Amino acid sequence: MNNVVLIGRLSKDPDLKFLPSGMAVARITLAVDKELFGDKKQEAINQGKPTADFINVSVFGKSAENCANYLAKGSMCAVNGRISTGSYTAQSGEKRYTTEVIANRVEFIGSKQSSSSSTLPGKPTNSDSNFFDNFPDDDNDIFQPVDEDDIPF
Repeated sequence: MNNVVLIGRLSKDPDLKFLPSGMAVARITLAVDKELFGDKKQEAINQGKPTADFINVSVFGKSAENCANYLAKGSMCAVNGRISTGSYTAQSGEKRYTTEVIANRVEFIGSKQSSSSSTLPGKPTNSDSNFFDNFPDDDNDIFQPVDEDDIPF
């Protein structure tokens, strides 16, 4: 089984290109945290070691266009896909190997607004934390207690 699920932030803006067939292809690089904590993270920072892996991802079709339109450096997203490996011969004659993730699905799960002041076109300017501030407080009556006899399991 070849299945990958990644959550991270874009390390640069998406690169959108079109194949001769007209299909859109976006290439993104996802910075995925290595989950180092406390002293281990500080030690890695002090030694100049990366605290994240930078993973190349290719997105195709309408999803690629959406990535190019709505994601930017620092945006958080989740990617579901598969690992693809390949090789090519460089101009110097040296054989090079590649590894990337081919995305089946990309979900925009956050914004860079919490760590940066710039905004994306078409995105709201308020942060995720105060999204619900615009809703009235008098909607408590929409929640009803559930009778346990009505639950089918």
